[in-house]
Amino acid sequence: MADTTTLIAQLRALLLLTQTEEQVARTRVGQARTEAVRRELAQNADNAAARTEAIAAQLRSLGGVPDVVTPALGRLGAVLKATVEQASPLDEALLSDLSLEHQLLDRATYLKVLAQTAELPRVVRLAERLVTAHTATVEWLTVVIAETALGGPAALRATPMQRVAGGATKLAAFPARYVADSVNRVVETTSQATDAAQEKVNAAAAKATSFAGAVRESLASGRNASLKEAEVQAEREDATETAEAIHEVRSELGALDAAELPVKDYDTLSVTKTVEAVKGLTDAADLEAVIRYEETHKDRTSVVNAAQTTLAALAKEAVGIS
Repeated sequence: MADTTTLIAQLRALLLLTQTEEQVARTRVGQARTEAVRRELAQNADNAAARTEAIAAQLRSLGGVPDVVTPALGRLGAVLKATVEQASPLDEALLSDLSLEHQLLDRATYLKVLAQTAELPRVVRLAERLVTAHTATVEWLTVVIAETALGGPAALRATPMQRVAGGATKLAAFPARYVADSVNRVVETTSQATDAAQEKVNAAAAKATSFAGAVRESLASGRNASLKEAEVQAEREDATETAEAIHEVRSELGALDAAELPVKDYDTLSVTKTVEAVKGLTDAADLEAVIRYEETHKDRTSVVNAAQTTLAALAKEAVGIS
């Protein structure tokens, strides 16, 4: 039988990474946008725990020294990962998750070949189990990231700090005219205290633009009225780019009127009719508008689920996943 030193080393590495994977999945449960996603993440965490036990069992069967340090390191790694990513936008955190899953998949594939060479069928079966699990998770994360890229709300919500980080990233891309002119002139009544060193915003509307999700609970209804007035005035001035930027912010904040939604007579439709109409939408921005509106107004689970499922289908098509 071939030397199993390398194989044991890979099992140890997989044990550490799988512990991290489990803890990351448990931290993501609280970020789930829907109950279905929450259940899926919880199940993923439980499955990762089961894979950890299976890997540890194979280590013991091959004479590996029982390891009480590796699980602790895995949990610590997950905590550190979660802490660091709070300073990054949600998409960066998801890309980090995807990188972890790719590493697990690659190591599991390597383990399979090592086990085949060493003629260890039980380890081969374990490796195949790992490959199947991580392939599915890579696909799921790819779709979630694609949902974000399409502009719609992903299956996971950003934490408050990630919302701020994501908003700060967006700031650089917004029209300078909107920041310098439209906001200062139109929405001064909702101004917030700002960082004088940055001098980037001096109104609640600009703060909403920069930190869309983070301020949804903190600004009063006057913010929505001010943003709408800012959009109207931008349109009157033929400032199309500015008007579109403000409209995008209003949509992301769930501040659109029902009449502005992509479904006709939205507020008068039954839940069944609304779900049917939402399933017929083909634009990610339209789906985002519906989801944000529901989350800040009616909060009907079936409608949000329908919109999220439709968005996921668009994301799968975008990345070539059937």
